[in-house]
Amino acid sequence: MPRSVNAVASRRRRKKILNLAKGYWGSRSKVYTVAKNTVEKGLQYAYRDRKAKKREFRALWIQRINAGARQHGLSYSVLMGKLTASGNGLNRKVLADLAMNHPEAFKAIVETVK
Repeated sequence: MPRSVNAVASRRRRKKILNLAKGYWGSRSKVYTVAKNTVEKGLQYAYRDRKAKKREFRALWIQRINAGARQHGLSYSVLMGKLTASGNGLNRKVLADLAMNHPEAFKAIVETVK
């Protein structure tokens, strides 16, 4: 009995990888085995960096809040401690946006906390 090969599934599997490798340079986008390694590594980076992105943005927000708070004579930790004690529900993302783009609103928040 002849050997049965599921060519449809094999082709679809290879085509999926090569489509993900579109735009890569040279054999990384043409040769299946090279493309497979590159795509797998790229997906690993994407998974890792989705988490790193959150850390980086939080650090950026903290720096912006700290810079805004120091203009009004407070440090970041003192400001955040007083905000939590006062029961203010603003998160770091919103506070950083206010410190950057709406300094008068940020000043009002700092004054209510002082």
